[in-house]
Amino acid sequence: MKSRVLPLLFLPSLAMAQITQETLPTIEETTLGSIVEMPEFNFSTERQANSDIGTGAILRGLDRITGAVNNFSMSVGETLEFERLEVTLEACRYPVDNINADAFALLKIRDIRDEEPSFYGWMFATSPALSALDHPRYDIWVLSCESE
Repeated sequence: MKSRVLPLLFLPSLAMAQITQETLPTIEETTLGSIVEMPEFNFSTERQANSDIGTGAILRGLDRITGAVNNFSMSVGETLEFERLEVTLEACRYPVDNINADAFALLKIRDIRDEEPSFYGWMFATSPALSALDHPRYDIWVLSCESE
């Protein structure tokens, strides 16, 4: 098979490239002032919370090797050990006046062999995969909040 060499006419030439610079038109200050109006903010309005505060939570833990599933109840501020995990419940919230609708738990989960937590954040009962513990053996998720 015979190889063909392309003539130099087909190769782009850097010498032929031209760089042009355009200047943007200036906006007069008077024109800008008439276009942009500053909105007025009223900070005196009171906002209501969309969630209530729970006193505890019910969590479920799974050991993927043995298949063992355990439910455990925790109070806010409590730390407990599940297998090789240390679980701390920092907060639990639920929709206003409907504790059974959903649960949002702020958890810190640490493997006892590690210094840093494996998980620190909010877990959601209705969307457990949205914010989940990434551990090779164990899985923990929120079932519900408890209130007094």
